[in-house]
Amino acid sequence: MADSGDGDLDLVIRTPCINSIPMSKGRYSVYLKLENLQIPGSFKQRGISHFCKKAVKNGATRFVCASGGNAGLAVAYSAHCLKVPATIVLPTTTPELVANKVRDMGAIVEVHGDVWDESNEYAQKLATDPGCVYVHPFDHPDVWEGHSPMILEAKEQMPCQPDVVVTSVGGGGLLTGVVQGMWKAGWNDVPLVAMETEGAESYKKAVEAGKLVTLPAITSVAKSLGSLTVCAASLEKSTQHKIYPALVTDEQAVDACIKFSEDHRMLVEPACGASLAAVYSEVIPRLQKEGKLGVVNSVLVIVCGGSAVTIDKLQQKFGLPVV
Repeated sequence: MADSGDGDLDLVIRTPCINSIPMSKGRYSVYLKLENLQIPGSFKQRGISHFCKKAVKNGATRFVCASGGNAGLAVAYSAHCLKVPATIVLPTTTPELVANKVRDMGAIVEVHGDVWDESNEYAQKLATDPGCVYVHPFDHPDVWEGHSPMILEAKEQMPCQPDVVVTSVGGGGLLTGVVQGMWKAGWNDVPLVAMETEGAESYKKAVEAGKLVTLPAITSVAKSLGSLTVCAASLEKSTQHKIYPALVTDEQAVDACIKFSEDHRMLVEPACGASLAAVYSEVIPRLQKEGKLGVVNSVLVIVCGGSAVTIDKLQQKFGLPVV
């Protein structure tokens, strides 16, 4: 890792932002901010490493985090680099592949709860010892602040300002950081499309209701989008910026993962497939027909990544029924 310039170890990669020729074919120009190339495998490394570095400066001696996988990997990797022990609480739905990756980074793994919210409640109880810091995977200002530079990087890497930005939404931390980054970049007038899968649409329901909504359960295969309730800051952003929530099916999200693997030889989770499906499943034209988006010549898609994916899982379509 390179030195960040202030004497601190830089735990984040400046990821490429590429023009996707196959995804642009017959459409608008599609630019991909490849956050899947962060060492733990997802955008989570940005915000969480930023949080962890600040916490260590303030005296943290141990980290505890509840995660569906990607945040836990980011905490485990950051803790490893900062030489601080970490305990990661995973829900029972977390693939063993991910749990083993967390262990490989030196963190202690505890499995508790059927959904993230239950794991999170347990993790907060663990984080009571002096020096032990609870790391929220998406609901903290330091996490949002850490995500925002990806947009400033994209501004430098792209030939022009995009007409729309696309991101997936789970708990809302990425969305909040992306909006903050867009404001810093001067992209205040650029709309943001917030992608979710059916069965994990806590953000869309919150925006429609004008208040936080708690889903009874997550029924989507996109488990990394599996927060029953989004953070309040992400809902607030919907009143301050042009944000259009949009849904795709699990099948569309998984198909997007498969097409992306064929187009760019990279594997990502269905949670990331949701944002890619905005292009592959023609969500952008749909929003244009609905009058929400104007002329679109270029789109920036945040490729958020994800670690719970294998070639076998893609081939088996994540267990979706074959029709």
